Amino acid sequence: MSRRGRLRVYLGAAPGVGKTYAMLDEGHRRAERGTDVVVGVVETHGRAHTAARLDGLEVVSRTDVAYRGTVLTELDLPAVLARRPDVALIDEMAHTNAPGLTHQKRWQDIEELLEAGIDVISTVNVQHLESLNDVVQAITGAPQRETVPDSVVRAAEQVELVDMTPEALRRRMAHGNIYRPDRVDAALSNYFRPGNLTALRELALLWLADSVEEGLRRYREQHGIDTTWETRERVVVALTGGPEGETLLRRGARIAARAGSGELMALHVARSDGLAGSSIAALEKQRLLAESLGGSYHSVAGDDVAESVLDFARGHHATQIVIGASRRHPVVAGLTGPGTGMSITRASGPIDVHVVSHDYVGRGRVLPRLRSGVTVRRRVAGVVVSSVLLVALTVGCALSRPALGLPSEMLLFLFVVVLASLIGGFSPAVATAVAASLLINYYFVPPLHTFTIGAPENILAVVIFVVVAVLVSRVVDIAARRSSEAARSNAEAETLSTLAGSLLRGEQSLPALLQRVQETFAVRSVSLLRRRSDAPGSSAEAGRNTASGLRGSWDVLASVGIHPCRRPEDSDTEVAVGDDLLLVLCGRVLAAEDRRMLSAFAAQVAVAYRQRRLAEVAASAGPLAETDRTRTALLNAVSHDLRTPIATAKASVTSLRTKDIAWTEADRDELLAGADDALDRLTDLVGNLLDLSRVQAGVLAVSATPVDLEDVVSRALDHVLPAAAASGAPSPVDTDLTGTALPEVVADGGLLERVVANLVENALRHSPPGRSVRVAASAHHDTVELRIIDVGRGIAVEDRAAVFEPFQRLDDHPSATGAGVGLGLAISRSFVEAMRGTLELEDTPGGGLTAVVALPAAAPATGPSAETVTTEEAWS
Repeated sequence: MSRRGRLRVYLGAAPGVGKTYAMLDEGHRRAERGTDVVVGVVETHGRAHTAARLDGLEVVSRTDVAYRGTVLTELDLPAVLARRPDVALIDEMAHTNAPGLTHQKRWQDIEELLEAGIDVISTVNVQHLESLNDVVQAITGAPQRETVPDSVVRAAEQVELVDMTPEALRRRMAHGNIYRPDRVDAALSNYFRPGNLTALRELALLWLADSVEEGLRRYREQHGIDTTWETRERVVVALTGGPEGETLLRRGARIAARAGSGELMALHVARSDGLAGSSIAALEKQRLLAESLGGSYHSVAGDDVAESVLDFARGHHATQIVIGASRRHPVVAGLTGPGTGMSITRASGPIDVHVVSHDYVGRGRVLPRLRSGVTVRRRVAGVVVSSVLLVALTVGCALSRPALGLPSEMLLFLFVVVLASLIGGFSPAVATAVAASLLINYYFVPPLHTFTIGAPENILAVVIFVVVAVLVSRVVDIAARRSSEAARSNAEAETLSTLAGSLLRGEQSLPALLQRVQETFAVRSVSLLRRRSDAPGSSAEAGRNTASGLRGSWDVLASVGIHPCRRPEDSDTEVAVGDDLLLVLCGRVLAAEDRRMLSAFAAQVAVAYRQRRLAEVAASAGPLAETDRTRTALLNAVSHDLRTPIATAKASVTSLRTKDIAWTEADRDELLAGADDALDRLTDLVGNLLDLSRVQAGVLAVSATPVDLEDVVSRALDHVLPAAAASGAPSPVDTDLTGTALPEVVADGGLLERVVANLVENALRHSPPGRSVRVAASAHHDTVELRIIDVGRGIAVEDRAAVFEPFQRLDDHPSATGAGVGLGLAISRSFVEAMRGTLELEDTPGGGLTAVVALPAAAPATGPSAETVTTEEAWS
């Protein structure tokens, strides 16, 4: 079986950087070394320097493909396969082949050549990479319909960046080395702006860096290399959810920034049992901070925090770890030994560890807080039950003294202690154990009825009884607390799952979230308040740290429930959502264990509020951006397209005013006709611009009345073809409007006349010489369709939406007649839609384009005239 060919790709940030030239240079180098090299396809785009580099290389003839009246030249894949060279040069791998060839895309042709064992050298621009297609469109505003999958380019053995600074590329453009001179001005002011080129260059560099990084990762995996290579700084910041997290993140961001292209990763290690966790609100705030600093947030589960942090760091090839100094009290640290930070430092190996000091170092508790897993009612019940049982057991054992020995009596009292711990938890159990030990000592340990113990073994028995009772009660209490925590965690998980589901279903508006908070915590009302910016003390710290900070002027952003609170001091529970934002609940005071869940809801409320603000900003910025885009396009189009009629009129008038030349009458008529024609085109263009501004401003006035379609078309043709109408010469437009009894249409006569004139002008502009344009109409039911039919080259289906955009022309170049800036179709569709009609484009049978205007009929068509007439029938 033959080997698979090797692929080499020259990657560029924009057209004109020299990818094809570099590919041809490589072809010459290999040919000089004796390699069999052929040129499969090279797109020179009329560039003389590129075409000159083809000299000396064998070129495989292209294949011709007829498509819509045009002959396209494409790569002859069978010819290259039959030639079987060592290396084939295939330009523009993202190119779309003409219909009828073996493959739809040129990169698929390249794949077949590689499978045949032929090495391929190709080129591609960064805007054609699938993963960056939308990013490039957002930067440049120009959609790229030809793409190549990233995996195809990444699979290449070599990807070489052909780089050029934006200034050098713009100089090449200005010198005419990239595009024709008539396209230079538009290109420099649109796609080839310095900002666009800089952004595209950065995208190309970053994509290639990621590709190199992926190749390095594969190499390390293939060779079993697990040590850290400091090719790129990666900083892991370990977060506990404590208050020091923000300090650690900012320090980690500064460390990563000093490395230039460093990567910041925030990491939180959660207990794998899910019972002990950190503040959800604090972690959410730290996640947002990490992302705002350009980093990423990660959460892993593990019982050994140090081991989990190191495993994550090694798995992501981190070079540095940032941890906070321990918050444990010095007494606790001395008793428990080295903490997590020291464990990470000792086992980090080649990874540098930064232990960052902060304001909370050594401020932890000396003694752990003992929390009970049972309610107050159960604790009281435990005390009552143990008291009753101790009295009853003491009386019973005293009456049965000869039959029961001390061990049996102690076991019975131990049973009461265990029962007290099951009912009331640790505190009642400890109290029961102490009381039981005193009762045993007084009533059942010789000498009786004293607290003196005579035999040493009895002392040991009582001490062991107390220790065992305390330990058993502690174990039972921990189990009860864990069970309570597990049940609560399960309830919280279900609540958060419901919240996440509502967000996924689109219920992420503020009222929906506040309604969810009200239902979850069973309160009377929930409100989101924002401190007024002019209110005194409106800082977030004042709002969080002082009681007086909650007073002042507040605005209610959203509220649900009855009698919502409008001030924090009127609420029962409040939680900070963000700077100068509070979530307030009225109806009952939430317990401490409910506030953690409330913090999770507050984090989601903050996200929803930010989304609403961003949506409002985007909504307000949208019209401004559209206006700016239109203004920019208008200026570009005017600077490029108004130049010709203005220059023509100016030259004609200047020539007529020249006293040094004696113009003949014919010359004078010709100059006046040229000026008149130029001014007519200028008048039409200004009229189109004014119409477009009316449409975009939403002030287009439509007076829809029943109008006769034949009259409207006749007036439009008189406007479009005044010379033919006056001279009696044959008209280049054939009409078929009188053969059927067409009903009147509901439309604005003036606007419809402009639509027909624009469409006929467009059809005439693209019709072959000697072929006429046909205007036909048909009626069916309550709609009348007017068809403007030409037999030109037509427009591809995927390009039809673009031609209705302002300042767009087919192939993005002016026609031979120098007409317009691409406003005719855009204005026509706007006018038709304003009259509650539609304007669509269809293929003309045999080649060409048909514009179909559908308008409502003034009265339903009846009889034979109501039959639908197709484009083919109208043309024939």
